[in-house]
Amino acid sequence: MPLLPVAEAQTRLLALRDPVEVETLRLAQAAGRWAAEPIAALRTQPSRDLSAMDGYAIAHAALPGPFRLIGESAAGRPFASPVAPGETVRIFTGAAMPAGADCVLVQEEARVEGAQVHLAGEGPAHPGRNVRRAGLDFTVGDVLIEAGERITPARIALAAVAGHAALPVRRRVRVAIAATGDELRPAGAPLGDGDLPESNGVMLTALLADLPIDLVDLGILPDRLEVLRDAFAGAQADILVTTGGASVGDHDLVRPALEAAGAVIDFWRVALRPGKPMLAGRLGEGVVVGLPGNPVSAFVTATLFVRPLVAHLSGAADPLPKPTPATLAEPLPANGERTDYLRGRRIDGRVHVAAIQDSSMLRTLARADCLVLREPQAPAAAAGDSAQILDLA
Repeated sequence: MPLLPVAEAQTRLLALRDPVEVETLRLAQAAGRWAAEPIAALRTQPSRDLSAMDGYAIAHAALPGPFRLIGESAAGRPFASPVAPGETVRIFTGAAMPAGADCVLVQEEARVEGAQVHLAGEGPAHPGRNVRRAGLDFTVGDVLIEAGERITPARIALAAVAGHAALPVRRRVRVAIAATGDELRPAGAPLGDGDLPESNGVMLTALLADLPIDLVDLGILPDRLEVLRDAFAGAQADILVTTGGASVGDHDLVRPALEAAGAVIDFWRVALRPGKPMLAGRLGEGVVVGLPGNPVSAFVTATLFVRPLVAHLSGAADPLPKPTPATLAEPLPANGERTDYLRGRRIDGRVHVAAIQDSSMLRTLARADCLVLREPQAPAAAAGDSAQILDLA
């Protein structure tokens, strides 16, 4: 069976399930979610003309003055009466412009003598100078946040000023993580001959920490078909992520255990390096993603598949990671039939690819801040050539 290209595997994975249900949350609780529908302005901002500077509100046609000072306008305390030509009010940044005034003489260009304000500089060049017009930011009905955009701190502020106290978003995604392997022991536990500390579970938990998930830790599962089957069948998750046991050895029992639990495998084995023996399918109403047990392979496949799947189920309009261009610091050889994701680090504006890319080397991964993409059959690249990279958190 030919290996599935990465882009096709990503498309098929995201098609396995629609986004989760919608809930409405207060603004502070909506942070980090994705908007479930377009968010439109309920008010105009600013709702009326405001001063952009500290100074004096005047009619431009009355320049060069002088102007009779008749009052004051401050934020939250507007001057209620109109201003006639030849009159002015002291005004502060953010305060409402009084009727009859169409510009602001900044205080640095004004000289005050008793109740008279004189021009002491060039003055405002035109009507509207130093004024924020009503609707400068947005008007009622403007769509400010599109469906599928993430609710960032800036968008929370925008929604608040637009008149919203709560937003429709997708609920948190329930993610279950299971590490499999008889050789695995909890991190920090005593190790016997042939034992290994389990690192994938904590790594994946950290990798997904910034996403809106509820985590279910299934712990370390032994290489026993019936134990794996029962754990998978009882997971009750939107996404079940397994690590290890996804290949074809005698002890690689994840696929048969998933099928015994009722899963339907959609694809298995992807044309990428590292991470070829990953699988995906449906288990009940949820999606299952089987990652390799090798921690570097698990990290790369989780970056390419699990994070985008969580974002998709959370309602993201554009959940896939986006490569950005970079300049290579060293030459790279021609690539083979799989997409390569090479660990690299940016130094002084260029990307240095780790000399040894063995997928067992976690220290190399920990030092990397990006993955350098090498498409299948890519020709040799020289130092100074452009490459595509994925930023790592």
